Amino acid sequence: MIDPTLVVRKINLISQDLDELLPISRKDLSEYLSSRMDEILAERYLERMIGRMIDINYHLITETGHPPPADYYQSFTQLGTPGILPPAFTQQIAAFAGLRNRIVHEYDEIEPRKVYEGLQAAVRDIPQYLAYIHQYLQHLPAN
Repeated sequence: MIDPTLVVRKINLISQDLDELLPISRKDLSEYLSSRMDEILAERYLERMIGRMIDINYHLITETGHPPPADYYQSFTQLGTPGILPPAFTQQIAAFAGLRNRIVHEYDEIEPRKVYEGLQAAVRDIPQYLAYIHQYLQHLPAN
């Protein structure tokens, strides 16, 4: 059974992190690259937000009776199966799984330009992701 309270709590945490990240996202690439602190903050906020999105994905997929995704990428793409997200959008946001993996596992070799690109995608796509998830929760039958 889907736990809307858990999902909404994660949505709120993602939204808070996104709000903190917005000022950094408004900087142009050269200004972003000139601040090591901005790079570190962007990496950490992105890691936290994407991790929470993956938590939501797994919860919604498994609690709608589908088998757990094989990996984080599929946790995004499989949200189209139960109709939680439009299939084209799932393909678009699945790239966040790769960004998260690079941030977590390749921290000594992270390309700041790639993180900046991910940051720009995040401020564009994460609000839409959250809106779809919230809309899906609104249509769940009451317990």
